[in-house]
Amino acid sequence: MSTVNTNAGFWDRFFDGGAEYNRYAIISAVLLIVGCLGGLTVGYGAIDHLYQLFLIIIPTMTTLSLLLAVAPLKYILNMAALTVVIDVVFLIINFLS
Repeated sequence: MSTVNTNAGFWDRFFDGGAEYNRYAIISAVLLIVGCLGGLTVGYGAIDHLYQLFLIIIPTMTTLSLLLAVAPLKYILNMAALTVVIDVVFLIINFLS
């Protein structure tokens, strides 16, 4: 008889239960995406506005610090998703202005 985990979070369902098994692949992808996207966002206009710079650097550095601290994967992925959303919003704002 098999048991069903009803407490599975979004990331467990997204990775079909293999998030911890693929931890190092996920960490390297998050590092690449968050690092490059943060740099592009700063380079394409956020460098001119101090509030944008703070709102981009704080979540980016928090994500990278969680990676370095080997935090639980759900914290890393939640912060990475928030960081990517913030970066994309500021990229769109700076491209349209």
